Amino acid sequence: MARLPGAAIRVAMVSCTCDPLAGAGAWPTMEGILVQALLIAGPTASGKSALAIELARRLGGAVINADSMQVYADMRVLSARPCPQEEALAPHLLFGHVDASENYSVGKWLLDAQGALEHCRALSMAPIFVGGTGMYFKALTQGLSDIPAVPDEVRADVRARMAGVSAPDMHALLVARDPQTAARLRPSDPQRILRALEIFEATGQPLASFQGARSAPVLAPGSWRGFFLDAPRDWLYPRIDARFEAMMEQGAVEEAQALMARGLDPMLPSMRAHGIPGLIDWLCGRISREEAIARGQADTRHYARRQFTFARRQLPGFCWISPQGGLEAALETPGNSSDP
Repeated sequence: MARLPGAAIRVAMVSCTCDPLAGAGAWPTMEGILVQALLIAGPTASGKSALAIELARRLGGAVINADSMQVYADMRVLSARPCPQEEALAPHLLFGHVDASENYSVGKWLLDAQGALEHCRALSMAPIFVGGTGMYFKALTQGLSDIPAVPDEVRADVRARMAGVSAPDMHALLVARDPQTAARLRPSDPQRILRALEIFEATGQPLASFQGARSAPVLAPGSWRGFFLDAPRDWLYPRIDARFEAMMEQGAVEEAQALMARGLDPMLPSMRAHGIPGLIDWLCGRISREEAIARGQADTRHYARRQFTFARRQLPGFCWISPQGGLEAALETPGNSSDP
């Protein structure tokens, strides 16, 4: 990726553990380092958006979405997308720009992210990526596996045949065709299982065979600084539960009703968002409102645990910091500002 003139950020990272598996080793202070982008990752409900907005305000930057659900126009509440008042505090890019009917992918997001970076370059804004989708950050900083595109007709045929098939049964089919990939996927993850089946159907080869070589990353090593908000579980989980309760009063039910009325494929990424399957089951009379809420809360807590696991294993170089100390860590160097 070409250097972004006018969008460099002077940062320091102090008192943070860059590899959570390495114990308590601290990242050394690095004063005056110029980077081309700041990356804010972390579990859901940890305060990432508020941190990114405040950094954008102080650095003259733009907030770029790196959350796979916040891309959808149909799901402002259920995806916890920043509200209009928050979006007015700083420029926001890649939020709500995709229709729920689109099978949006990491590859599509990466192309959009390149466009967002060029937009920041043209306007001399510091790019600040924020979100909870670890695969987006991995693709941005490590490149993307060269996986062939699945033709629309093949995808439609596979999905028609898998309609009504349970995730464990789909996983059993994948075990027979691509045992290496199946061993890496949870039997309760229908979206990724379906993706692997589509790749096998389209190419006759296992997904794992395409995951070795990677494209050059959009953000080259040394051109970015990443932070992961290491939220204590006993602080995070009550926030997750309280936020879902609040969503129920702020439009989540109406969003689920609108999506249900469209009759979209239940295997679309948008229809697998946390909370939506349970709310649709409630709206259809299959479970109670209380059960729908409990299911949405539990699904979101489980997702938060997976976000921690992915970051530990797949996002080297991210500095793990307390949510309460995020702003101070990013602004540690005196006089931190956007540099030409």
